[in-house]
Amino acid sequence: MRIALPIVLTQLGGAFVSLADNIMVGHVGTTELAAVSFSSSIYFLGHVLAIGAVMGVTPLVGQVFVQNDNRNIRSYFYNGILFTAVVAVVLVGLLLLAYPFLDRMGQEKEVVEVCRPYFLITTLSLIPFLLFCHLKQFMEGLGNTKVAMVITIIANSINVLLNYLFIFGKWGFPEWGIVGAGVATLISRLMMPLMFFSYIRCKQQWWHYVNRFSINLLTKDKFAQLAKIGIPIGGHMLLECSVWCLSAIMVGWLGAVPLAANQIALQVANTTFMVVVGIGNAATIRVSHRLGERNFDGLKMAANAATHLCIANNVITTILIVTFCRQIPYIFTTDIVVVDAAIPLLVLAGIFQIFDGIQCVGIGILRGLTDVKIPVLYALITYIVINLPLGYLLAFPLQMGASGFWVAFSVSLCLAGVLYHTRWVRKWRTISKTN
Repeated sequence: MRIALPIVLTQLGGAFVSLADNIMVGHVGTTELAAVSFSSSIYFLGHVLAIGAVMGVTPLVGQVFVQNDNRNIRSYFYNGILFTAVVAVVLVGLLLLAYPFLDRMGQEKEVVEVCRPYFLITTLSLIPFLLFCHLKQFMEGLGNTKVAMVITIIANSINVLLNYLFIFGKWGFPEWGIVGAGVATLISRLMMPLMFFSYIRCKQQWWHYVNRFSINLLTKDKFAQLAKIGIPIGGHMLLECSVWCLSAIMVGWLGAVPLAANQIALQVANTTFMVVVGIGNAATIRVSHRLGERNFDGLKMAANAATHLCIANNVITTILIVTFCRQIPYIFTTDIVVVDAAIPLLVLAGIFQIFDGIQCVGIGILRGLTDVKIPVLYALITYIVINLPLGYLLAFPLQMGASGFWVAFSVSLCLAGVLYHTRWVRKWRTISKTN
């Protein structure tokens, strides 16, 4: 809990900005809300792949940190910056290549035209955000999860204020609508790495890990290690996110109203999911530390604690979402047609919470063990081979509409959770017997 809570608040801070964007944009109009949904469906494919790719630094730093290996800590820091820069350039380039094809994805013409500038601005904001993510993952490897929380809260508060000013043209600022939301996101993300660097520079406790740069610290081995761990994590997250993004695109084939309703359910699910992401990341940190100490009983206790905490949280979350499914849509829109369409989706989003949480913690444990390759195969099977075809079958041939995709989510995530937990138990038995 002590490690997880700051991560949870950091993740919730990021989700809150997206939530605030959608709430404010939703009150501009249904087309604008659908445009944010469509833009996010494309952008987040690159976003999660990039974030996942830089997450490899946490377990690697965590293991050498408990061994007091300061040179390797410093080496991972600087190789991580180089790796992050490469990832940022590649993925921003790929996202920009998708821009000319936005009007060929089956969306309504008005939705595409509104989303174009928002997509460009948020794509550029990925560069500073990735640098922040590297700093965050590095500090989490050292066991500090509070700094990122404070910086996220400050940056997100600024983002929400700028949203209000730029979207609605308050206090003499221009009324930019959906473009204003993108500009606010870009400004706040530029501030995040600057604040992080300033904090590290002012704290000798952390500065001594990074203050002696030498070109000799940049090595092919360390860079390759970061890629070897980070790229599979990014690939896993891309597979998981692609299910949501591609499903949202297919929901758009049903029209702007189902797409807007689906975006409401997605935003609620994404916000609650940040809690279990925090628990999963805490599991990665604790497991990597215990692995570095060769404390296998402690490793198992940390993994079990994260699993139990996740289940307890998600049972409560499920009850709350289902109970208030009729009230939640009004936070985003006053369009009664969208509200009615969102209610059944929220019920299903509430039910699938438990399955989503279990698989998230399971993969967090495996990342702490630096076991990242086989889980990608599990993700490919459950998220792509099973989820997408099942969602399409339920939504269109069986005429369940957007609800069909949420049923498919529950089925695939349940299977993924079983596979991840079975694997980590098997891995623990193997390493505990051989050491």
